[in-house]
Amino acid sequence: MRAKELHPLCCITLESPHGIDCNKPPPVTNLTRSRSLPATSLSDRRKVTSVGSESVAGILHKWTNFGKGWRSRWFLLRNGVLSYSKIRRPENLNLLSPSEDVRLIGDISAGRLSRMDSCSGRRKQQKTVGIVHLKVSSFRESKSDDKKFYIFTATKTLHLRTDSISDRAAWLHALASTKCIFPLRSLNGDFSFTSPKDLSISTERLKKRLHEEGMNENLVKECEQIMLSEFSEMHEQIKLLHEERTNLFDALRQLEAANLEAGASGIDDNGYQLTKHGFSSLGRGKYSECSTTASSDGKQEFEDVSEEDEPSFHDTKEYFSEPSVGSGSNLSNSGYTDIKRRTKLPDPAEKEKGVSLWSMIKDNVGKDLTRVCLPVYFNEPISSLQKCFEDLEYSYLLDRAYEHGKSGSGLLRALNVAAFAVSGYASTEGRHCKPFNPLLGETYEADFPEKGIRFFSEKVSHHPTVIACHCEGKGWKFWGDTNLKSKFWGRSIQVEPVGVLTLEFDDGEVFQWSKVTSTIYNIILGKLYCDHHGVMQIRGNRQYSCTLKFKEQSILERNPHQVNGFVEDASGKKAATVFGKWDDSLYYVAGDGVSKTKVSDPVSNASLLWRRTKPPPNVTRYNLTSFAITMNELTPGLEEMLPPTDSRLRPDQRHLENGEYEKANLEKQRLERRQRMSRQLQESGWRPRWFEKQGESETFKYTGGYWEARGHRTWDDCPDIFGEFTEEKLADSA
Repeated sequence: MRAKELHPLCCITLESPHGIDCNKPPPVTNLTRSRSLPATSLSDRRKVTSVGSESVAGILHKWTNFGKGWRSRWFLLRNGVLSYSKIRRPENLNLLSPSEDVRLIGDISAGRLSRMDSCSGRRKQQKTVGIVHLKVSSFRESKSDDKKFYIFTATKTLHLRTDSISDRAAWLHALASTKCIFPLRSLNGDFSFTSPKDLSISTERLKKRLHEEGMNENLVKECEQIMLSEFSEMHEQIKLLHEERTNLFDALRQLEAANLEAGASGIDDNGYQLTKHGFSSLGRGKYSECSTTASSDGKQEFEDVSEEDEPSFHDTKEYFSEPSVGSGSNLSNSGYTDIKRRTKLPDPAEKEKGVSLWSMIKDNVGKDLTRVCLPVYFNEPISSLQKCFEDLEYSYLLDRAYEHGKSGSGLLRALNVAAFAVSGYASTEGRHCKPFNPLLGETYEADFPEKGIRFFSEKVSHHPTVIACHCEGKGWKFWGDTNLKSKFWGRSIQVEPVGVLTLEFDDGEVFQWSKVTSTIYNIILGKLYCDHHGVMQIRGNRQYSCTLKFKEQSILERNPHQVNGFVEDASGKKAATVFGKWDDSLYYVAGDGVSKTKVSDPVSNASLLWRRTKPPPNVTRYNLTSFAITMNELTPGLEEMLPPTDSRLRPDQRHLENGEYEKANLEKQRLERRQRMSRQLQESGWRPRWFEKQGESETFKYTGGYWEARGHRTWDDCPDIFGEFTEEKLADSA
């Protein structure tokens, strides 16, 4: 211990020949928080800690799979972490070191441990195969089996069984006692940090003490200023620690989501579902509710649970960062029932035929790609309207940005908006097919209550092709329109999006940006690949803006798809540096530091903003993401609620999804003949149904009314654009 320490009331250095008393408790400094926490005495906290910190161990039977059934595992509960390892031969198991003080549950006698310790030779350390953090997990007892209980995490469910009823009660009591050591508040609990100048800090005792020591008034005022300066610095350090804690929880949620996606293969659809219903409605037994999630087990091990035993529980993503819906978004999950979405496309009904590019190239070089009639084999089974919605796959970044803004961290809000702007390009990796060009007036809706968003888009112009969209989330709105200028240059296709995307939060902060140029190379020879390049300016109307540069890939590039940029404040000072890859992940470093470390290497001084979800196990030639696979699905009861203009009802797109290629080609040709009449329809005064131009600008904004019409199913003014087209219908539409 140093002989010189800072006085707890200020930064006056006290000389002490004997050092500092280590047994003396440090002074407690109270900070103002946005919500009050239940007060607990020091003795109460010590009681809880002593009970919850007890280490517990024993053998439990864990369900592995239908091939191996129940297997014995050695479980150890210590410091809020439940770990388990395999038991190959119980009589030779290295359970604990001799110095460990652990309470044993079950048929593990002291004599058995002594026999294990007395085994000759060096004892082999047992390898831990799974870890569950109780701070972010939940558990409950089985209602049908009095020896079984469950532990729920974001990536799996542990199904455990004891040898006796008393053993199960002992384990559940130990788990419940351990969870008591954690603060009884949300992991999302936001702190409202007040400016140090606004805090009421009393220095009267300090000044009185200094006056008693005979110090003059000037020296007393100087000491008071030093103390206030030290307090202000400490206040800033606490803010940084709070932001770092928030980032760690965000990173944990992303990792859990990635693990869940990676382990999706081999899971029975009925065996494991994350739902939006809380534990509070269960009410099953004493230990039926203890919520929160995380695990690092590397293998998926599930059991099909009966409807009686399987509860509804919160997804980790929702628990960490999904706020309540803002009043401005008009979203409601009341009456929401879980929608079981598909995980793969239907098996094709026909064998796909190849098509030669050479017969098309000579007639289409230099032409606008949107006006080129391509066979259906070059399409993927989604439309450009649905492709717009795919950019919102990682909408949780906007939820997180909204929460950061509420807690006063404008920098973290801007960083998450930047991550969202980059994340929309991740789905283009490996996607070489062209989405369907919508018909004039074609629409698409996406109501995803499990993500807390609902989206709507419409093709508002045919020449030029303009698509407008609007999305409502939890505390934010997102809208924009895009005019794609495409050119086919024989060896490559270049797409330049023209339009502005706008993101507005409920507190009034607005961010706007435009997309960068995209190019598909090696159309004729070589391996097809897509690249995005250019500079993206994300402009904010308050303190922060962001500049991102998408580096164009060169022939000899060993680390392609790089994105670099920075966030700057209103004065032009760099507040954070951003770097990563648009098809993988994005990181940031606070300040003006530029990291020279490769993104693929562990970055010790960088924080993760976003990581791409792993691709689905059932990959087709379209290389659709798990999110994109759900877009064209007609879930039960949905078709009756859709307007006749929705992309899901487009016949050529549906035939292609089902692998009916001949029918898809015929329907595509029929609809394209109808599409050629759209210019005449547009020149006759046709106007979009759900969007309108904003004044003198060329931008379109949602006029409202779609979701209300959907609720009443009043689509009388929506034409049947996919049906047969006649001159009479053309006149009526005009």
